[in-house]
Amino acid sequence: MSQPLQFAVFGHPIAHSLSPQIHQAFARQFGIALEYRAIDATPEAFAETVQRFFQEEGGRGANVTLPHKSAAFAQADERTQAATRAGTANVLTSLANGRLSAHNTDGAALVRDLTERHDLDLRGHDALLLGAGGAARAVAWSLFEAGVQNLTIVNRSPAAADALADAIGEPARVHTRYWEDLANIGSFDLIVNATSAGTLGKSLTLPFSLAGSRAACYDLGYGKSAFGFLAWAHAAGARYAYDGLGMLVEQAADAFELWHGQRPATGPVYQSLHVQGT
Repeated sequence: MSQPLQFAVFGHPIAHSLSPQIHQAFARQFGIALEYRAIDATPEAFAETVQRFFQEEGGRGANVTLPHKSAAFAQADERTQAATRAGTANVLTSLANGRLSAHNTDGAALVRDLTERHDLDLRGHDALLLGAGGAARAVAWSLFEAGVQNLTIVNRSPAAADALADAIGEPARVHTRYWEDLANIGSFDLIVNATSAGTLGKSLTLPFSLAGSRAACYDLGYGKSAFGFLAWAHAAGARYAYDGLGMLVEQAADAFELWHGQRPATGPVYQSLHVQGT
């Protein structure tokens, strides 16, 4: 009997990850036998752990989450345009001769969750992106390409926001502002929280004036890490408030398709996790 295909998700910590559950659900749709593990690797041990997984344990592919996305990008031999833009990778795929390919599917997954699952037309929206780190870089281009009219990037370190705006290279439509100015920059149709505040258990103090009357607010995190931002969105009167569970499922589907050549149905998996209240 052949051994199941080997896949994993790397993070630190990682015990909370839903990725093993999601990929097993996808595999059942096609009758694919696979083993998908959550591997906790410290930043110091990440490169060696990845190398061992792919070269000694027969790994075919891996998802990568905090805090390893930059390290995964650096370790790869080939990189997609999306990964190169972000400077981070959330998917690693085994190639011939021990080489690794890096992908970043976060931006495409976010847009698909917003436009297909939640039926939002992003064209013409004034969007506010909170944060300018790896998560923000991963989604900024996709938001822009989905048709948002203007994208304002605000980060506690202005230099990082400026660098991201400069990289996109559309000064008429992509702007940066100081965090201290949030109370005075008007309201937005779409607000995306790409900061690590929720993940780190920190509160995010934002003025209610940011949320326009038809605003959609979206946190890239899910579960407990998104509670604070979503509570703010409801209190601010936003029309919609979503966490990143759908984005997580969509980026997992992108990885699954990369590895198996078949596109899984994401709706049933999302609904199952959503009902569980994760």
